[in-house]
Amino acid sequence: MEKLQLKIDRSAEEVMREDALKSFPNECCGFFFGFENGTRNVQHAVPISNKKTGDQRRRFQIDPKDYIWAERHAEENNLQLLGIYHSHPLHPAQPSEHDRVQAVPWFSYIILSVQPDKIEDLNSFQLNESRQFEQETIITK
Repeated sequence: MEKLQLKIDRSAEEVMREDALKSFPNECCGFFFGFENGTRNVQHAVPISNKKTGDQRRRFQIDPKDYIWAERHAEENNLQLLGIYHSHPLHPAQPSEHDRVQAVPWFSYIILSVQPDKIEDLNSFQLNESRQFEQETIITK
């Protein structure tokens, strides 16, 4: 798989960062939208409610109705649903095995490492043909 660049508008990145800090110590999650023309361009992000029952500090779950909403939102706004973001409270911005197993091809997965008072790191990953994550290059614009 050719390694893609992910260009993120500052406003979209700020939405993700604020959501991660607000949700701490639980994991946050949301969608991001934009377009792809050899490079993925993230224009905006939308937080959604973590529907995981039980311990949300180590897992997130997205309601199927939220996926349907995201697809409609993309279509109605002439955008593509490019992927999902979520936070890792007190853990690195690296995908877990659970993240890998749950991931689908083509989507980008942005992970934010969050501490009580700051975002420590932000990375993005995409599955390759072997269903392993490869890190994407992030450019903030």
